[in-house]
Amino acid sequence: MSTLTAQSEAAAGHPPGRGHPRRSRSRLARRRRRAGILLSLPAVAVVVALLGIPIAQAVYYSMTNWNGLTATWIGPSAYTTALSDPTFWRVLENNALLLLSIPFAIGIPLGIAALLHEHVRGWRFFRSVYFLPTAVSWVVIGMVAVQFFAYQGLLNKLLADVGLGSFQTNMLAGQRSALVALAITFIWSMLGTNTIIFLTGMSTLDPTLLEASADLGSPPWRGFLDVTLPLSLPGVIAGSMLVFIPAVGEFVIPSLLGGPNTLMIGRVLWDEFFGNHDWPVAAAVAIAFLLLLAGPIAIYQYYNVRQLEA
Repeated sequence: MSTLTAQSEAAAGHPPGRGHPRRSRSRLARRRRRAGILLSLPAVAVVVALLGIPIAQAVYYSMTNWNGLTATWIGPSAYTTALSDPTFWRVLENNALLLLSIPFAIGIPLGIAALLHEHVRGWRFFRSVYFLPTAVSWVVIGMVAVQFFAYQGLLNKLLADVGLGSFQTNMLAGQRSALVALAITFIWSMLGTNTIIFLTGMSTLDPTLLEASADLGSPPWRGFLDVTLPLSLPGVIAGSMLVFIPAVGEFVIPSLLGGPNTLMIGRVLWDEFFGNHDWPVAAAVAIAFLLLLAGPIAIYQYYNVRQLEA
């Protein structure tokens, strides 16, 4: 029997007297999995200590009447208070409307990065110009936007100078117009960061792929859609996450631009905790903020895992 087994293994190309390669690979995979789990435990412990415990505390304190020293259980009344407040739903509406600017905050830098990647004339100068908003703080960006969109601001002066004075308006006074001004400011503030991210990703692409596309007679825009954009997808997704998080939680620029007209969930959290000292409601708003971020972040992490496994 052993002779027949050895002959069959030899016929199959396996050295006689040794384990099956599939079994060896499965054992090696299990060892690597165990080693990966053991090596990940310190990082998991740090994440639990810095994120898991505070999140659990926020959930607990959102259901208590906490004064900073003692906590009295009151149940989910803070959530019912927040959900019954019209301001809370207005804030969610404002955040949802601002999220509509994300495709522009991604598409415009992507187009600029594609042009800079082609090394158009003066591309080094324009790269520095587009990166300039990244070096400016949110407060400065907000103050510049106020001076631009105010009724006596630069925008209305430009309209008057070109004979379009009838279109002058105080964009910061209306809710919808203030959100439009906020969206424009937000897109401009993220322009430099995403342009650099996309341009860096494009610089790592193999130029022979675009050359092959050009040799086939494809126009440049076709090469961008068929070659550059698919290969730049990881950077595009990373840039989307960088835009999404401040679009949900930013409160400096909205507070400077429109006040109540551009009220965002980050500002509500700040006001409830530091202004009204209503800590249960602040904790409930923080949990709502976390839930808004959890879905896109989970999708982003799932995509990263799939990319690593591919």
